[in-house]
Amino acid sequence: MRRRAVLLLVASLAGPAAAAGLPAPYAATVLQPAGVPDRYEFDLTAALQRAQAQNKRLYVYLGADDCPFCRKYEAFLAANAAALAPHFAKDYLVVDLRSTLKAQADRLRFRIGNQSWPYKEFMTRLGDERMRALVYPSVWLLDGQAKPLMQMPAGTGTFETVPEQLEILRLEN
Repeated sequence: MRRRAVLLLVASLAGPAAAAGLPAPYAATVLQPAGVPDRYEFDLTAALQRAQAQNKRLYVYLGADDCPFCRKYEAFLAANAAALAPHFAKDYLVVDLRSTLKAQADRLRFRIGNQSWPYKEFMTRLGDERMRALVYPSVWLLDGQAKPLMQMPAGTGTFETVPEQLEILRLEN
């Protein structure tokens, strides 16, 4: 599969409710960060429980409301909703982490149950040793136990065609 690896390294993230996000046909569960402005923590617990109950995987999308590359990906999804949304709905619970570029990445956290990890530790927990910098947009595919399903490309240039997006959803390497 051909994927461009042009990455946008961003030094900041997260904030209160964002107007941007995944298009409506994807029926995303929207998560706002808790602890603002000191911590920007996204609690994935309820989404994981729901994915387990529905026997689905998680498609976790991290975008920023003021990120032009996120808007480009969201516009791609909107333009191709008829071709893509049914494939998302079949196997995935889509989770939209709403953020902005206003907080430093070291204040971004992910919670599952009673455990909370800073961004870098969360990436390590997912087995992603390739990058430590925050990259927009980011997507994680997780099973119902929050185990990563595949190493995901991130940043601008990813998922730019319907076949590429379908390969990701089918977990093809």
